Amino acid sequence: MTFMEPQSALNCSVLVLNKHYMPLRIIDVRRALCMLCRELAEVISYEQGQYYNYDFESWRDISQIKMSFEPAEHDWISTVNFHIAVPRIVRLLFYDRLPRNDVKFNRRNIFARDANRCQYCGKKFPTNELSLDHVIPKSCGGTASWENLVCACTGCNARKGGRLPKQAGMTLIRLPVKPKRNPTVHLHLSHQRYHSWKQFLDHAYWSVELT
Repeated sequence: MTFMEPQSALNCSVLVLNKHYMPLRIIDVRRALCMLCRELAEVISYEQGQYYNYDFESWRDISQIKMSFEPAEHDWISTVNFHIAVPRIVRLLFYDRLPRNDVKFNRRNIFARDANRCQYCGKKFPTNELSLDHVIPKSCGGTASWENLVCACTGCNARKGGRLPKQAGMTLIRLPVKPKRNPTVHLHLSHQRYHSWKQFLDHAYWSVELT
């Protein structure tokens, strides 16, 4: 089966739940559809305040109804024979793996934690105009950790140099800490198409792994 995705559909993400409805990770649409076709997962769909479970065939059939009555509420994948709505959530049918308890320490999650905002001047910048600054410089024993790395714009980073913020006459707008849950999830939830994730994430003490 060949999927012909428009660009908007390609950019969608799908939340994966384990067998017990606990969030595991976020994956792309192509991988989610492959899991559905292989009967490794089912669709969890939020409809009129309730969640419903669909296998691939049922989801394909219900998609035809959605295409007729609510096409603007979904992103669509087209095949030679039919259109199918992009699922927002899938649930694994056989895999009981537990979610990760820690947030991955990487550049993307630090940018997300700081919301792409320079932690010295407070202004928001595109990712390509930001760098990571060691609050306590490496030359002074500073380490690469959640508590010592912050987003900094080019100007503030150059002004601070290899000094402590106090020595440079600068102050952090907030102290850096390790997030309790994956900060990039909040970026997804700001988009209307991912509001159905909210119930599964709001009461979670775990982090969602991004792959």
